[in-house]
Amino acid sequence: MIPAWSEYLLTQGARLNEQGVADFGSLTDELHAAQAGPVIADLSHWGLIGLAGEDAQSFLHGQITNAVQGIAPERAVFAGYCSAKGRMLANFLVIRRGDDLLVMLPESLREAIQKRLGMFILRAKVKSRDAGGEWVRLGLAGAGVDNQVTEIVGAPLPEAMLGVAQSEQALAIRLGAERFDLFVRPEDAPAHWAKLATRARPVGAAIWEGLLVNAGIPTILPVTQDQFVPQMANMDLLYGVDFKKGCYPGQEIVARTQYLGTLKRRMYLARVTTEAIPGDSLYSPDLPGQACGTVVNAVPAASGGFDLLAVMQTSSHEGGDVRLGTEDGPRLSFKALPYPL
Repeated sequence: MIPAWSEYLLTQGARLNEQGVADFGSLTDELHAAQAGPVIADLSHWGLIGLAGEDAQSFLHGQITNAVQGIAPERAVFAGYCSAKGRMLANFLVIRRGDDLLVMLPESLREAIQKRLGMFILRAKVKSRDAGGEWVRLGLAGAGVDNQVTEIVGAPLPEAMLGVAQSEQALAIRLGAERFDLFVRPEDAPAHWAKLATRARPVGAAIWEGLLVNAGIPTILPVTQDQFVPQMANMDLLYGVDFKKGCYPGQEIVARTQYLGTLKRRMYLARVTTEAIPGDSLYSPDLPGQACGTVVNAVPAASGGFDLLAVMQTSSHEGGDVRLGTEDGPRLSFKALPYPL
């Protein structure tokens, strides 16, 4: 986190954990606040990789599951970054800012992914950097936030999902009907926060991640790296895979999974009465003695328990009896995803 920004958040009543993640009250209060009205969250736990140089677009295009060659400044791209086995090491948003590209992903992955990308730059005219200090990242969600974001960016907001509005001092990415990622310059961030916080309740990272979980959007974390082919985590349904683009690491396996119909696992939205964490194993009677799936993301729910995204055998989901942690652990109750499988 940018030091001056963290110091400012402390003056606003924030508590920072060891990773610099902020929260602004009891989890219960924040969960109910997110249901009652607009919220604002600090997203410093999301990092940024900057890519600069005349080959930046062609280089990244050849590394990820989606097309970024010729990416327009008005459109962000959702994509996965795979190992040679076709399993995701990360997934992220890509935004064009002038001649640069910004890659937004969990800060817990940023350094390792930046280093791995650097191994493949070779003779390409591109340089990577940690761009986290260049922008304060905020999340805004709820009724009326469109007007607040428009005031800060000073440009019309796009109607399309993953549309981007940009100005000299700010940019905003539409993540939903009333949900945005907002990037502002560090020197401007305190004034923007103070104004936004008069209309939106400050909340912690868990609340923002909960919005992603319930939107069915997965986040690959260190504990779930190299486990899921993109389609297992519904990246194809979230427009995160372009099956017509050229090669990238793992592309042959991703394409084979798509065209040969070999996908036996999908990601589902569920609730469980006890705590769940990413990487937890799931079990079901149709696969005795072995795990049927893995928790991808998990967040506290306002009504108690945890909401989670989990990749599992489709047959286990169809059976309806999936347990957390052990074969006789708490049973998952499934919820409808906001998009069709």
